Formats: sequence, structure tokens, C-alpha cells
Amino acid sequence: MPSRERPTWRPKLRSDFDRPIATLAIPAFGSLVAEPLYVLADTAVVGRIGTTELAGLALASTVLLTAHALLIFLAYGATGPIARMIGEGHTSRAATRGVQGMWLALILGVAIAGLLALFGDPLLRLLQAEGKVLDAALLYLLVSLPGFPFLLLALAGAGVLHGRQDTRTPLVIAITSALANLVIEIVLVFGFGYGLGASALATVIAQVGAGVAYVVLVRRWARENGAAMGPERSSMISILKSGQALVVRTASLRGALTFGAAVAASIGTEEIAAHQVGLQVWFTLALALDAVAIAGQALTGRYLGEGNPAVAWAASRRMIELDTVVAVVFGALIAVFREPIAGLFTDDAAVVSLTGLVLLHVAGQQPINGVVFALDGILIGAGDLWFLAKWMVAAFVAFGAAAAAVIATDAGLGWLWGALWVFMIVRMVPLYWRWRSGRWLTATTA
Repeated sequence: MPSRERPTWRPKLRSDFDRPIATLAIPAFGSLVAEPLYVLADTAVVGRIGTTELAGLALASTVLLTAHALLIFLAYGATGPIARMIGEGHTSRAATRGVQGMWLALILGVAIAGLLALFGDPLLRLLQAEGKVLDAALLYLLVSLPGFPFLLLALAGAGVLHGRQDTRTPLVIAITSALANLVIEIVLVFGFGYGLGASALATVIAQVGAGVAYVVLVRRWARENGAAMGPERSSMISILKSGQALVVRTASLRGALTFGAAVAASIGTEEIAAHQVGLQVWFTLALALDAVAIAGQALTGRYLGEGNPAVAWAASRRMIELDTVVAVVFGALIAVFREPIAGLFTDDAAVVSLTGLVLLHVAGQQPINGVVFALDGILIGAGDLWFLAKWMVAAFVAFGAAAAAVIATDAGLGWLWGALWVFMIVRMVPLYWRWRSGRWLTATTA
């Protein structure tokens, strides 16, 4: 049985699973990196405006990306269940699940945008923002909020399409919205001379377009399969309950990254600016690696829904191999081109120097990240969610202790990134053990 087999690590050049994995993973990359690409474009443009504005963007985007990440269950919590329902032959039920996820995304988006508008100032102060940096961060945050509900609609819509084994359409939407964001931003900032607020506005416009596109697509599929179109309170509550483990998991992840940003801000303005650039590169690469995790969610859910655990097992092994190879390539490229990459985001020589150091850490962590994100997708697709949540909390505690030591000893930015090494290693070891045990093959998606 697959659950009893002790896997051997003998990666092959080719596998029968390469095509289905690549068919899902390559296009999935686009939809996964949409929000980080928005922020990366903002980072590059705002870095040309000034270091204060870049520091403000760093803190505002930390708040926005944390809120976005806490609700990632709208996508990840949809892909596995919808794939499994389709594998079992219950397409109408899958379509209904997708519609209710979209309604929940809209409701949560409006509610959270309102809360961030009310409590944005104290949240930014908790991240050590003050003076002109606080003003810049608050401006970027408030202008960005109208786009947040549409961002969540896009998140939920991508989860639905991924569950249907369609990652090409999200790729088209992601590329279109990212290009629109960049073009509008360049015109407003460099063409008309507007500042930080215009950068945020460009992102909002792109997010609205993407969200509307997903609403149209999910609505069409739901109608074709006879799904109920109105909101159903019981269904949305069920989705929220099934997403609890993913919320705990993601809250721990974002808690670690947010605490890291606060520690960097306490060191100095140049340090938080360099940390912002490094973190955005790290996060973008993480989501690129997570493209294989999306394939893992969809294929694992489908194979288990079809009653093929042996196939799910074999496919999972190949996903880990492929993600690790891609991660090694990413790490090598970042290490070689770290100085030119740093120069893309700022003209400040001190920030460029610090960013080069940070990017060395980013490069070194990539092989670990490749294993971790592949395992994440496999276990999410199998519904082994509370195991993931438990060990993410443990990793957060380990990181918190290491980061607190950085503050206590007045260590520098490099040591803070050393704490991130601890975070990823504590994640990798138990996830790999879980995969080897095969127990995830008997888990169920919610």
C-alpha cells in the first residue's frame, strides 16, 4: 500500500506525471503572483520617488498582504474540495461550492476593508511607523482599500478554476491585470508626476478588473451546471469552518513575516527598505514555487476523489522533485544577480548594499522553500489541514524566539534573516516526515 511504502529519493529526468503537473503548475504561477507583482511594481516605482515613500509602502503592503494571506483559504480551501467533488462525479455540487465561496469573498472583502480603514493608523503604529513614514504608509493603505473586495473575489475565483483543473484562464487574467497596473502606474507617477497615492490607485484599478472577470467566469460555469446563484448562509458558514485550519496556518506565517518587518523597522529606515525589497522577492519566489503546490492541491484532490491513492502518492513524489529543482535554479539566479536586482528598486547606495546581503539569504533558502511548498500543496489537497496548521504555529514560535534575540542583542538585518532560516527548517522537517508516513492519503477534504 502507498501508506506503507518507504519512498526512495531517485528523481528521474522524465515522469508520466510531468505533463499533468506542468499543465497546471505553469499557468498557476501567473494567478499566484498577481498580488506580489502589483506590490513589486509599486516597490520599483515608489523606490524612485524616495526612501521615505518606499518605507511607507513596506509597512502598508505588510498590512495588506497579511490580510490577503489570512484569507488565502478562499482559494486553497476551494481547490481541493472542488477537485475531489468533480472526481467523484458531483459537478453541480462543486459549482455550488464555488458560488458560495465567491459570495463569502465579497462579504469578507467589504468588511475587512472597512476595518482596515478604521484601524489602519494604530496597526501601522504597531509596526513602528512614525512621522513621515507613517503618513506615507497610511496614504498608501487607504487608497488601496477599495480594491480589496475585488482582490478577494479574484482569489476565490482562482480557487474555483484551479479545482476544475483550469489554470490557464487565471494566468491570462493575472498577466492582463499586472500589465494594466504597471502601465497605469507609470503614466500616473512618471507621466503626470503624481506620488505614492497614484501608485496605489493603479493597483486598485487592476484589481477591480480581475475581480469582475472571475465573477463572470464562475457565474457562467455555475449556471451551466444548475448551481444556486444566491448566497446561502449555511454554506458560507461551512466554508468558514473548513477554512479554520488554513487561517491558523496562514496567520502564523504572516505573523512571522509581520513581526520580521517590525523588527527591521526598529533597526532603521534603510533596513526596513532593504527588508521590504528582499521580502517581496522572497514572497514572489515562494508563490512561484507554490505553483506546483496548486497542481498538488488539484491533482491530489482529483486522484483521491477517483479512489486512486497509489496514483496520488506517485504524483506527490514527482511534485517534490520538480519543485526542488526549480527552487535551486531560482536560488542560483538570485545569488548571481543580487546586485542588479537590488538596483532595480532604489538609487540609495546604502539600501542597495543591505538589499544585496538580504538577497543572499533569499537565494540560500530556496531549496528548502521548494520542498516545503510542494508538501504544503499535497497535504492541502488531501485535506490534512490541521497537521499543517499545528506545525506552522510551531515554526512561528521558533521564529519569534530567534527574532526576539535579534532585538535583545541589537543584532543587524542579516541576523533577522537568519531567524527566517529557522522558520523554514522547522516547517520542512515535520512536513517531510508526514509525507513519508503516507497518513495524508487517508485524510479528507472539507
